[in-house]
Amino acid sequence: MREKVIEAYLRDEVKKMGGRAYKFVSPGNDGVPDRLVLLPDKKIVFVETKAPGKTSTTLQKKQQEFIKSLGFSVVEEDSKDGVDAILRYMTFKARS
Repeated sequence: MREKVIEAYLRDEVKKMGGRAYKFVSPGNDGVPDRLVLLPDKKIVFVETKAPGKTSTTLQKKQQEFIKSLGFSVVEEDSKDGVDAILRYMTFKARS
């Protein structure tokens, strides 16, 4: 399975939930996560999608750590099941 399949799945599932998974591109800031996910109830997470078994590059990890240092959630996911788990967690947190 290719990374773009995981990314499209994330986008489509978020849309079904009434949110958006914006493609995140920040000129001059290479390595930022692929998607900025916004769900109802002010839930925000940055998502780096990967092909199964792949991991973030050193530059991507550095960007992820910086975003985390600002207090935002950043996750890396390489499967549809993982995407489902992230979204379940986000919706559970919204009800808490």
